[in-house]
Amino acid sequence: SYKIAPIHQRPVLLIGPPGIGKTAIMEQVAEECEIGLVAYTITHHTRQSAVGLPLIKNEVFGGKEYAVTEYTMSEIIASVYQCIEKQGYKEGILFIDEINCVSETLAPTMLQFLQCKTFGTHKIPDGWVIVAAGNPPQYNKSVREFDIVTLDRVKRIEVKEDYSVWRNYALKNKVHPSIIAYLDLKTEQFYKIEATADGYAFVTARGWEDLSRILWMYEESELEITVEFLFEYLQHEEVARGFLGFYQLCKRIKEEYGLMQILEGTIGEEELEKEILKLKETEFDARVAILTFLSDGIHQKIESYDKKEQKVRIQYAKTLLEQLENKKETERFSELLDRKIEQEKHAFLVKKEQGLLTKEEKWKKEQQREWLEELKNAWKQSGTKSGTEQELIRACFNQKREVQKQEKEKMQEILERAFDFAGRAFGDGQESAMFVERLSMDERILKFIQKNGCSAYQKAGACIQAEEREEELQNEIQSEMRAWEHSPPNLVLSVGLSCPLCI
Repeated sequence: SYKIAPIHQRPVLLIGPPGIGKTAIMEQVAEECEIGLVAYTITHHTRQSAVGLPLIKNEVFGGKEYAVTEYTMSEIIASVYQCIEKQGYKEGILFIDEINCVSETLAPTMLQFLQCKTFGTHKIPDGWVIVAAGNPPQYNKSVREFDIVTLDRVKRIEVKEDYSVWRNYALKNKVHPSIIAYLDLKTEQFYKIEATADGYAFVTARGWEDLSRILWMYEESELEITVEFLFEYLQHEEVARGFLGFYQLCKRIKEEYGLMQILEGTIGEEELEKEILKLKETEFDARVAILTFLSDGIHQKIESYDKKEQKVRIQYAKTLLEQLENKKETERFSELLDRKIEQEKHAFLVKKEQGLLTKEEKWKKEQQREWLEELKNAWKQSGTKSGTEQELIRACFNQKREVQKQEKEKMQEILERAFDFAGRAFGDGQESAMFVERLSMDERILKFIQKNGCSAYQKAGACIQAEEREEELQNEIQSEMRAWEHSPPNLVLSVGLSCPLCI
């Protein structure tokens, strides 16, 4: 049972400008909480598909029979039950987008939906919550304002653009590094909507992400990137032209600098020194782009490391050991493994058919099956002696853990090489501080450093903190001196030890 009864659980109403990522937020919430998600854009629906079709049912009241109008289950509510049946999610989110842009005939139904959690005569199942989303009226001429009665029955949450949050999302979802590098320099262009004589000039988070997908495809096909092409996704001419110039700069940087070779330590000292000298002479935008590409390279390396570490964590050692303790005496270990492999294959196919497999989850499932196959082969090679199952699982686990230890040391060496390169190229300049900031903004990199340590990162961070504190003190002293110089003599004497010369 829930601490708050379903009737008192308020629906969530997300209000924010278009293209900001409201749907993506719900997808992440569902994935993190491991619950179902059914999403609809309500403006695509008629009243009949949302509410259901009317039907006549006979009811007896006071001994007399009457014809009563009821409704078939709506397509939307039916989708929730289908999600429960096919995917096994007893809890989930029913997400309705553009809820404040519905037609006049559907508007009363939406109010009933928010207030009573029903479409027509059918309620959403217990365990499922309603989340609705809408745009503020300045962005959509079709918006209908909710009245106070409705707003008083929902949890209203304002969703605003935040580049630092989106940046982490962008790294996880492989957004093109030239886009991240550009927005690191031009953060104010991440989300921009301006009224013009011809309508609106705008660029949104959705626009950047969609552009990223097509950029990868264009590069693979070696197609030319033009300002006209960019304007299809960045509908703001100034931003489109600015990004085109920067993108061309990034292409040149990737051709001229062997950043991945630097990280991997496969570049000779003489060649490395040439790269550093060349870098010192390049323009500021290029240096910032190089820092972003360098941190992106580290992110990719740590992502690969995390997957290998994840492989150790998800290999079912504990689960299999527990199942060994509970398995039937007549059942063989090989039979147990065969059954687990078949179960994993079935679960994988079901989720794949429903389109529920993210890239990350697909990879995890493949690794789980691979681990089970490895155990099966190891068991065959051991001669299938009885009583050695637990020892076999532990041995395989320890072997992988030793490999992981070696991978961790390699990853720490990559970080040290990156800091050595940045330190030699930029010294104590602004770029070094920006490099530390880039790494600190990356959740994956920061998590690795916090867990496994990195002496170069700690040293660089301590130096930056010392410099910042020194600058703060200088500003405080100058501020106090200016105040003291402009104070009347008797006021200066009256403050005594507060005088900066007496501190």
